[in-house]
Amino acid sequence: MEKQSHLLLWKAVFVLIIIGLGFGIYAGSKNIDYTWRWERIPQYIINTEATTVRSPFDGSATIEKGKLIVSSDYGDDPLVIKKFDNLLVSNGDLVFEGDPLAEVENWNIGPLTWGLVMTLQLSVVSLVFAVVIGLFAGLARISTNPALRYLSVTYIELIRGTPLLVQIFIFYFFIGTVLDLDRFTAGVAALSVFTGAYIAEIVRSGIQSISPGQMEAARSLGMNYVQAMVNVILPQAFKRTLPPMAGQFINLIKDSSLVSVISITDLTKAGREVVSSTFAPFEVWFAVALMYLILTGALSWAIQRLEKRLSASD
Repeated sequence: MEKQSHLLLWKAVFVLIIIGLGFGIYAGSKNIDYTWRWERIPQYIINTEATTVRSPFDGSATIEKGKLIVSSDYGDDPLVIKKFDNLLVSNGDLVFEGDPLAEVENWNIGPLTWGLVMTLQLSVVSLVFAVVIGLFAGLARISTNPALRYLSVTYIELIRGTPLLVQIFIFYFFIGTVLDLDRFTAGVAALSVFTGAYIAEIVRSGIQSISPGQMEAARSLGMNYVQAMVNVILPQAFKRTLPPMAGQFINLIKDSSLVSVISITDLTKAGREVVSSTFAPFEVWFAVALMYLILTGALSWAIQRLEKRLSASD
């Protein structure tokens, strides 16, 4: 009972701290000379604005059986509108070219959502290639073959020692020009190679954390090196490297924002374009940050569920 009361006390402290931080942010926003316009943001996420149908010629409007028919004064084929949500003319009205006839409500994905989709595509494709690159580079890092080991060390140190932004420029303007790569492919290649170097070190540390006796036991059972690594060592190493891998995957999602410098319309570039049209930078960047948080939070939650399932299977 005392332990439960102690736990509730610290949970209450946590809630009070969060409330205090929220109040501090709210008070700070009131002290700056800025007019908040949150109502401008939803249309750039999901656009529900109705589309107006206009008359292509002069004529007269007729409503028959739920259809709007506009007959032309010049003998053109009549315009028939079968579906509409709001009728702007009456039966028998004269209409002129360009006059609004009806409104059709529809749902369209806004530019921020399209940017989110592009960020997700970049992250998923880059993640797959980064894991493959990192796995082979990590295995080469601990290989007894000097050529493979030195190549792996050179790759890891070279990539980790240079900024991702510089690598993106090199992949797009130099390698991309030589190999005729489009923006998306160059961006994926840069992100994959960059993240793969960090994954390689995670894989190496995970494998080396397994007792050498595991490999010796597997070899004594008649397995060759590859079989022992695939069936015995890597499954154990995978469980141990899952938390740092999750952190690296989250970094990949955030690092994908840098590909906007080569004109890929990801979430960050879409945010800049929306800012230039709305003049509401704080609202837009808060919305962009929330979208990134949704992506990384979902990935973190999935990794935690996987980690619990793997620990339960031990």
